Amino acid sequence: MHPKTPNRLFRFTLAVLLALSVSGCFDGTTATSSVTGVIYCSEGNPTSFNPQLDTSGTTSDASSHQIYDRLLNFDPQSGKIVPALASSWLISQDGLTYTFQLRRGVKFHNTDYFTPTRTFNADDVIFSIDRWRLDSHPYHYVSGGNYPYFTSIGLIDLISNVKRINGYRVEITLARPDSSFLANLATDFAVILSAEYAQKLILSNQQERIDNYPIGTGPFRFKEYKKDHYIRYSKHQDYWQHKNAPNKLIFDITTTSSLRLAKLMTGECDAIAFPAHSELDTIRERPDLTLDGRPGLNVGFWAFNTSKYPFDNPKVRRALAMAIDKNTLLEAVYYGSAVSAKSLLPESSWAYQSDVSETNYNPVMARKLLRESGIDEGFTMNIWAMPVERAYNPNARKMAELMQNYLNQVGIQVNIVSYEWTTFREKLKEGQHDSVLIGWSADNGDPDNFYRPLLTCSAIESGTNRAMWCSEEYDSLINQALRYSEIAQRIEYYKLANKLIAEQLPLVPLAHAYRYRAHRRELNGLVINPFGAIRFGDVEKQ
Repeated sequence: MHPKTPNRLFRFTLAVLLALSVSGCFDGTTATSSVTGVIYCSEGNPTSFNPQLDTSGTTSDASSHQIYDRLLNFDPQSGKIVPALASSWLISQDGLTYTFQLRRGVKFHNTDYFTPTRTFNADDVIFSIDRWRLDSHPYHYVSGGNYPYFTSIGLIDLISNVKRINGYRVEITLARPDSSFLANLATDFAVILSAEYAQKLILSNQQERIDNYPIGTGPFRFKEYKKDHYIRYSKHQDYWQHKNAPNKLIFDITTTSSLRLAKLMTGECDAIAFPAHSELDTIRERPDLTLDGRPGLNVGFWAFNTSKYPFDNPKVRRALAMAIDKNTLLEAVYYGSAVSAKSLLPESSWAYQSDVSETNYNPVMARKLLRESGIDEGFTMNIWAMPVERAYNPNARKMAELMQNYLNQVGIQVNIVSYEWTTFREKLKEGQHDSVLIGWSADNGDPDNFYRPLLTCSAIESGTNRAMWCSEEYDSLINQALRYSEIAQRIEYYKLANKLIAEQLPLVPLAHAYRYRAHRRELNGLVINPFGAIRFGDVEKQ
């Protein structure tokens, strides 16, 4: 189903923006139009250039596949785990020991601020993993000591030892079998850093530079970053995998969707992040542009802060869920480019459960449950709405406004709260919200990548459990599922987890959205990565 045609106001606004773009009135962007290479209009600033430290897609886009490599990768077409810096691996019969054979001759970046004296080896793997798993590691607390993805999925406790067998063989021992372990090593966050660079920074007492002046083995070298304006990269001429990457790559930081589209149409950008759903028909109509779309491994949801009264009461959470009409929200916000979510998992997941229990729109029952729970007419709560566009929720502010009207009909007054994106996420982690409209895009195809980061107890500390919900029963089910490699056995545990979520309602799944990416036709090789961040290493410009 195609999104609705943009209205006249949108077309008028776009025309004005195009005129401004042509005249060069946009601060900090005109310099990019004369640059050869690829220019990507991104939606925001990264928090650093190390995706180990952040689960934000903005940070991963700017770093994970541009600057770094991982031991393993996901094939974006098949979703299968494929070799990367590890050329092969063996798993012991008891599922506890993984031995990785490493590639030889892989070169790190040679930049203005670092010249490597050796190629990639086992020391870099051990340094990169031990940094986030061991609080005794000299780099663990550099840049804050928070590694949200690894904490949220329990990987820090899962790995009991990382051992160097020789210069090109590493052995990782687990505390217990975990069928998602290889998938987690292929995510955007499991990047390999340079141990030699880290040692050099220790000698000069500049350890924090490792995350802001990065060194990796990926297809691009970091050159320059100017907040709110741009990120510049140059080609890694000695990249181990291929020589296809463009000579230069620029992230033009453009926070407004309509402005990104204007720059795409005038040729100031070759590709753009998160085209608004109201803009999709405009892109389709242009012969010089290409719009790619595919179902996304994501979920947009409304999470309640279950550590706060009265949201600690499942009956209140159910009443609030019944007060909103999900179908209307989807029509108004996604323009037909999403499907209603029954649970955390999209239909494409092998653990998807079609008969899971879900709440239906029933304002009469919602009002009744609220009054029975002691919530009087006029009770005031807040809904936090993301200030950025995401595939799983392209317009959280608009959705919050619609929900504000629905909740008013059952006697609930709503204040809509938002902040700059980095501040927004920091305050969420502190639990300052009553409820929040946010979501999750999967980093791999394993269902554990939804269940664990979003609702386990350990994910509260890491900041990905926005519901602040901790259930020992839920954690036990999720942990038991990973002890089995057989899909049928794992599914039974996920069914029990779904039942518990439906009973307790720490969050309300709203939508699974399609992912879209727009680029100019002369750009080849840019594909939508269903498992995370954008990749420019294989892109060519005619």
